This record gives sequence, C-alpha cells and structure tokens, in this order.
Amino acid sequence: MERDTPWISYYNYDATLGHGEFNSFSEVSDEENKAVVSMDSILPDELLERILSYLPIASIFRASCVCKKWHEIVTSKRFSLTLAHVLVNKPWYFMFTSSNESIGYAYDPTLRKWYGIDLPCFVTSNWFVASSCGLVCFMNNDNRSELHVYNPITRSSKRLVEPPSLKLSDYSALSISVDRKSQGYNVSIVKSKQVPENFYQWNLSIHIYDSDTMMWVTSLTEVLTGWRGGDESVICDSVLYFLIYSTGVGMPDCRHGLIRYNLSSRSSHGLLMRNFIPAPCSLTCGRLMNLKEKLVMVGGIGKQDRSDIIKGIGVWVLNGTEWQEVARMPHKYFQGFGEFDDVFASSGTDDLIYIQSYGAPTLLVFDMKQKRWKWSQKCPVTKRFPLQLFTGFCFEPRLEISP
Repeated sequence: MERDTPWISYYNYDATLGHGEFNSFSEVSDEENKAVVSMDSILPDELLERILSYLPIASIFRASCVCKKWHEIVTSKRFSLTLAHVLVNKPWYFMFTSSNESIGYAYDPTLRKWYGIDLPCFVTSNWFVASSCGLVCFMNNDNRSELHVYNPITRSSKRLVEPPSLKLSDYSALSISVDRKSQGYNVSIVKSKQVPENFYQWNLSIHIYDSDTMMWVTSLTEVLTGWRGGDESVICDSVLYFLIYSTGVGMPDCRHGLIRYNLSSRSSHGLLMRNFIPAPCSLTCGRLMNLKEKLVMVGGIGKQDRSDIIKGIGVWVLNGTEWQEVARMPHKYFQGFGEFDDVFASSGTDDLIYIQSYGAPTLLVFDMKQKRWKWSQKCPVTKRFPLQLFTGFCFEPRLEISP
C-alpha cells in the first residue's frame, strides 16, 4: 500500500540550527507574497514563541518550515521549556497498518487528521506497548528482554538494559509512568509463569526500572493459587495496577480481578490477594488506562448465560475499592464495528479513550469529560484480506520530553 510522505519528514527536531532546506506545506503565489507583512517585524521573539507554543503539534512542525527564524525558535531549548507549561495537546492514536512492519498512521483528534508515522524498524504490532506523557515503551514478544523507550514525535529513543529473569515467561504486563516535572520515568513488568506440573499455581514477579539509576529491581515475587497474571497493567499516582485471571479455582463467577501494588513502599512481602478488587461484572476482556491519575477500565460485557460472548462495552472508574460505571457504548456504535470479537484494543489518556476492533481499522473516540462518543475520521488503512488484524496504542504528542 502506498503511503503519503509522513508529516514528520518535513521536520528534524534534532537538526543543527540554520541548516537544511525548508519545504512549505502549501505554495503561495508571488502576488500573495507582496501583500504579506512579516510577523517577525511586528512581534517580539518572546511573544512569537508563546503564540507558536499554543499551536497543535502538527502545526508546529509546519511552522518550523516557514523560515529560518521560526525553525530556530521551534528547535530551541527555551521553546521546549515553554511547551512544558502550556496546554497539552489531545492524545493521538497510532494504528499499525501491517503485522510485520513498523509503519502506520497516527490520528490527531484536534485537527481530525491522520498522519503517516514510522516507528523504529524493529517494532511490529505484536510487541508489548505502554505509554505515558509523550514516551512510549516497547518490549519484544519473543524473549521479552529487549525494551526501548521512544518519543514518536521527535524520534528520540533509548534501549534499556535487559530486565532480570524475564525470559520464557508465560504472561507479561508492561507499563510506564513519567514524572511530568522531572521527566524521569519508571517502567514496570509483571511476569507470570505457571508452576511446573501445577495448573492452579502461578509464580508472579514485579520488576521495576528507574531511569535515574538506570537499573532494574525485582520488587516482589509471590505464588498465586487459582489466579494468574496477564498482559494488562498501568501505573496511576505511584500505584501499579494489573489484572489477574481465574484459573478455575476459588470464585468461578469472577473471571477477572484487579491487584494494587504501591510503588512508593514496594513491599516485598505480604499477600497480593489482600489488595484484590473483583471486576465490576462478567467481562470478556478488560483494558486499563490512566486518565489524569485516575484508574479507568474499558471492558467487554459478557452475556449472562454466555460470559465469553460480548454484548456491549462499558467504562468504569475505580473509586477507592469500588468500580463506578461512567458510560456504556451506545448500541448504534457497537453495531457500527460490524463483527466484534470478545477482545478488542483500547487505550487512552487525559480525557480521551480510543476503542478499536481487531477486525477492522474503525476507530471510536470517547470523551470522558463531555461523555460523548464520536467516530474518528476514516483511517487511510484498508482491509486487504479477511484475517487481517488491526491494533494500535494511544500516546501524548510532545516535543519537550526525551528518554
């Protein structure tokens, strides 16, 4: 499939100032140029910098192509510091266009446009993904020992040191949390492996990476009976949350549960099940996300007589130890996905939640603040064969943060 030139190719954030040619996104005739009055001759640099900082990310990229002076402003360190204190752009959603290539499109809900973006060449749709405050963490799915932290906008990246004792785990859940002030970050991996010859007992361990020390720490190891870990986790307000799944012992009516683990205290002893919170209903799947330091779960609601068949999608917020349902997908949107599997992709941050069916490139957006459902603009991706799968992830577009 041919792709338009990625918008990011017009702009090299790490380029040396004053070098390179600038390509305009739209041509202006000579007659129009005669009537143009340069803002540079009217506005002081500080005010111009402030105005540019309030533009959407894509518009900032285009502004950097206008002239040498604007490029110098946009690529300056002072501009990066200014961006850190202005309103944050709405989160984008990246959708993979291929299962074995690192290419895709990112949706900007502010301008309602899709942009072609290439991820690092080694990343594919089957890698584990987690994001926070402009940084995205990728972990390979083969041996789960290769991790990279990456900014999709500036393309800056860092490979992390190999985590301890993570190879050959049956299930792994990845999450990342960025401190918006210091821009330091923690990466966590919850590993779950079946005890040999015992289906009901599972070894569970929590591993934490600190960007300041650049080291991993195995924070906890424990054996769960009747429950196992999975691939869903998120960090909210220094608390690690992850879903666990019933192996058929204990509470047969409760297939999903939530565990809380305080990253501040990082207790290495005690029973995790003391911090167990049951799922709000019979779920076909659950997706965890951090929306303004509140834990939100999007889940497929199973039928009463067939819990493995999805009949709707709900949104819940965790208040203390109780789930509060805040929204349920209207039936017209649920039908709009066509054939909906019992599992689906969903991620979000700030006030937006994205929901995507694995079977189609259709994307639905839910605004938590306005309680409004809305389809995205049609994605340029088309389904090329019946079994083609689609997936993606949400991230904040930010210029000022790097791994």
